Amino acid sequence: MFIQTESTPNPATLKFLPGQTVLELGTADFPSEAAAAKSPLARRIFAAGGVTGVFFGTDFVTVTKADAVEWQHIKPAILGAIMEHFQSGAPVIEGEQAASGHAEHTGEDGDIVRQIKELLDTRVRPAVAQDGGDITFHGFDRGVVYLHMQGACAGCPSSTLTLKMGIENLLRHYIPEVLEVRPVAA
Repeated sequence: MFIQTESTPNPATLKFLPGQTVLELGTADFPSEAAAAKSPLARRIFAAGGVTGVFFGTDFVTVTKADAVEWQHIKPAILGAIMEHFQSGAPVIEGEQAASGHAEHTGEDGDIVRQIKELLDTRVRPAVAQDGGDITFHGFDRGVVYLHMQGACAGCPSSTLTLKMGIENLLRHYIPEVLEVRPVAA
């Protein structure tokens, strides 16, 4: 098994490509070791030490390291953990996988929210997945769109620029009711 790695715009995050499917559908975010309880793969990666977050996409694993740790010190252990996991035949996530996606929205802005989600799914999410992350809809209130940033996008130095200059401008262009975009914490 050969696992490729790619850098991301977030220097604390690396994208690992195992060359096979990680998740059939959606994404899974493990922002802490405690959150990884249902994932044998995420638990193995956290056990490598120095890891502060793990994120799964359909064909990649994104790992975020602690600031005090250097990649050259933990990357071999992470590669080993990923390789061991896929060779073991264990599931990536035990039990039912909660589809990580957009939050539900009920109320009078349903049509606007549907348009926001459609633009996120077709224009934004594929681009940020290439960088090892995901951005999902969290809410819409009085012209403000709240988005949840995951994987490499969470804590990325360029995430504010991505939100304001990229996503906010895109949404405002197509949906006049959108006035601003703000990130939300997990």
